[in-house]
Amino acid sequence: MRPAKDRTGAKPGSPAKISASWRPSLVPPNITTFKAMSFELSPTPAQTAAPAPAAGFAAGRPWLTLVGVGAEGVAGLSARAQAAILEAELVVGSERQLELVRPLLRRETWLWPTPFALGITRLLERRGQPTCVLASGDPYFFGVGATLAPHLPRTELTCHPAPSSLSLAAARLGWALQELEVVSLHGRELGEVLRYLQPGRRILALSWNRDTPAELGRLLSERGFGSSRLSVLEALGGPEERIRSHRASEAPPPDISDLNLVAIEVEAEAGALLLGCRGSLPDSAFEHDGQLTKQDIRALTLSALQPRPGARLWDVGAGAGSIAIEWLLSHRACSAIAVERDAERCERIRRNAKRLGTPALELAHGAAPEALAGLARPDAIFIGGGANPSVLDVCWNALLPGGRLVVNAVALETEALLLRAYAERGGELRRLSIESAAPLGTLTGWRPALPVVQWRIDKS
Repeated sequence: MRPAKDRTGAKPGSPAKISASWRPSLVPPNITTFKAMSFELSPTPAQTAAPAPAAGFAAGRPWLTLVGVGAEGVAGLSARAQAAILEAELVVGSERQLELVRPLLRRETWLWPTPFALGITRLLERRGQPTCVLASGDPYFFGVGATLAPHLPRTELTCHPAPSSLSLAAARLGWALQELEVVSLHGRELGEVLRYLQPGRRILALSWNRDTPAELGRLLSERGFGSSRLSVLEALGGPEERIRSHRASEAPPPDISDLNLVAIEVEAEAGALLLGCRGSLPDSAFEHDGQLTKQDIRALTLSALQPRPGARLWDVGAGAGSIAIEWLLSHRACSAIAVERDAERCERIRRNAKRLGTPALELAHGAAPEALAGLARPDAIFIGGGANPSVLDVCWNALLPGGRLVVNAVALETEALLLRAYAERGGELRRLSIESAAPLGTLTGWRPALPVVQWRIDKS
């Protein structure tokens, strides 16, 4: 795997330049620049149903070969991978990838277009014709393989992977891959790395470009991790491979290649905010105007919601977004949509999500139930504000089978609504009361918070 935003300068004397289009080239290309590719813009399989195969093609037989290419080019390819490139009627890849395998190019070549989804469509139109797609490193690790696979029967795909940049980095550093945290920063918010900043942990971050190491250093320093050690690994596997290290609080080395990843050895300073993956963050971690599910009730609510990998949450009446944010922190594969009618609170939710390492949180600005129309159906729903019979009905109908609805109520009117819902639909109803020690004159006594009535129900 190589960073998507590779840029490689022209070699002296290069006579030709490939344009970023789908016009075929019958002459092996000379490379001057590389245009970024994104593997996140592909349409769903339903949008790109495989067309009728070419005449004489037996359905289910392999016609598309994915070949992983490392920085060493042809020298790192197996005999089968080389044969796949030589025998293909068409070879598709980036300018840099085509340059790396130039000696093997005999027939037509195409460049991936922008947007990437167009490439999926054009590729499927060739179904049944021997085609080779080049990828960086392992095509199924943050790569094109995982994007193409849903669109075709697996019997029509063959793959010859090369070592990913992560494998090469772990080998250079002597780190055990299974013990590392891995985060891709390709076109993503730097905040994606925040959830993994735990003392003593090691992280491999796939960089977007040459600026990523400096940006990471600034972010870590701002968050109290300035003493962390960063190692910038450049052009792994190639003749220009280089590894240089510095502290996050220090200036990064000069002339960093766009082909880099950053290895982080996390060291936390006093006062650094550590984002737990279980339990709940302190209330002070969130910017809020008082509309916040408090820490203890939040922990009980998340326990009731039962986050699981890959599940989607609707946080209706999100307030500060605390439930949605902690849902996302529970697992990297979780997704969440915060629904909030107040514009100022929406901006606050965005700031909280970015600050707390969950920039992928989606936000729907509007009042429920109208704002719920058209949203991706959820596996779980939390209603923390604005519950009424209409909102309950719309949420229940939208909830996927096997999903769970959890509603918290503080006001007596909402509590009465939950009592009726419990009587009509069943589920579980409980009353949560938290008391904290507080000064009582010259002594200490228990001060109760407002009790919360919680209703939860599973959809069979």
